[in-house]
Amino acid sequence: MAFRIIQWSFLLGLAFYSLFIGAAQVSLSDLWQMDGEQLQFWWEIMLQSRIPRLCSILVVGSSLAISGLIMQRITNNRFVSPTTAGTMEWCRFGVMIAILYLPGASPIWRVGAAFVISLIGTSCFLAVIARVRHQNVILVPLIGIMLGGVVNAGAVFYAYQFDIVQNMASWLQGSFSLVIEGNYELLYASIPLMLLAYVYADLFTIAGMGRDAAVALGLNHASIMRMGLVIVSIISSITIVEVGYLPFIGLIVPNIVSIFRGDAVKKILFDTAWLGAMLVLVCDVAGRMLIAPFEIPIGVILSVVGGAVFLAMLFHRKTYA
Repeated sequence: MAFRIIQWSFLLGLAFYSLFIGAAQVSLSDLWQMDGEQLQFWWEIMLQSRIPRLCSILVVGSSLAISGLIMQRITNNRFVSPTTAGTMEWCRFGVMIAILYLPGASPIWRVGAAFVISLIGTSCFLAVIARVRHQNVILVPLIGIMLGGVVNAGAVFYAYQFDIVQNMASWLQGSFSLVIEGNYELLYASIPLMLLAYVYADLFTIAGMGRDAAVALGLNHASIMRMGLVIVSIISSITIVEVGYLPFIGLIVPNIVSIFRGDAVKKILFDTAWLGAMLVLVCDVAGRMLIAPFEIPIGVILSVVGGAVFLAMLFHRKTYA
């Protein structure tokens, strides 16, 4: 219980600190010296930008980490995530299709297009690895990265034909800088999906044991896999549409948590969500502080941190296998 209190206190403390970081930076002592008009201006900044940004960071970090946990369990491979399975690339391709053929469509239509395309693409990835003989923990994510690279190359070529390469480039680096009141609320749709993941947590654990184990326990292995794919695809689609491409969260967070807490999904779900939110929040704060008052996109920070951790996992793959 004491560890839980420290754990969540640290997250809440950093979250509170992040509210005072930005172009309009102020300290708690400055608040006491403000007059009524200045306080009103600062409160508007909080309501319209800082609080929405903080909420989106917490939701995105926790939901992407849980998505990675689900992917790793249903594939029984610690190196699979929405990033290494090509799910994010398929989502980005779906958003591009929506922009081209549904111009002016609301974000929910873009999410719908990204969801359908990513669900099809991730299903293709699972079908491919199911046919590969002599699988190992490294080969499976390499297949996903290869497929994702092919999809990304095709999307860029397609975007070049319609002169929207600049829009595509903006999706390559996720950022919370444009999150303001009124254009981020769709992210809250990830919350019920995380609750659904908790309901299916034990089933995902069993599905990771293989089809034979699931059938022996009277479970429909295919339906569990489909539910996992739906959750992962929707969360990834919402993130791509609202924030952009955020790499490595679903890859490194579940692995770190599993080292200390084990492999049971329900047991480590909350810790995975906490560490995912913490990772994104730390990277976002770092991006705002390193070259203040300017900002480094969080996608860049996550790429550096996540890439370093991923390389460490590859070099120590026997420990993680």
